[in-house]
Amino acid sequence: MADTSMIHTIGRRKEAVCRVFLTPGSGKWSLNGRTLGDYFPRPALVTAIQQPFTATDTLGSYDVQANLTGGGQTGQAGALRLAIARALVKIDETHRRKLRDLGLLTRDARAVERKKPGRPKARKRFQFSKR
Repeated sequence: MADTSMIHTIGRRKEAVCRVFLTPGSGKWSLNGRTLGDYFPRPALVTAIQQPFTATDTLGSYDVQANLTGGGQTGQAGALRLAIARALVKIDETHRRKLRDLGLLTRDARAVERKKPGRPKARKRFQFSKR
């Protein structure tokens, strides 16, 4: 068990980067100075973000302070989820197995594919005309 005064971790997804500071507390959320429900209005994203806490039965026992930059809502939610999972492993190594089995410790490497020359998008082609 590590020193749980304040744990700092980083999570990334797509273009989003999240720095999380976890401290023992009553479950308060501060995401760029806003609450969880205020910052992420979509309930599906809130559920995904809280997944590491529910998997380890620690929901409401830590205060989360996070700085989120770049990307969109889904990317930032994924980055936050990864950072929280990494912080919980730092706090208690026994959580690693549960979080690993749920895939919460894996960095999702999928990103937008680059646009190719001679095409309107990455894979889309211009309309073909036979005549």
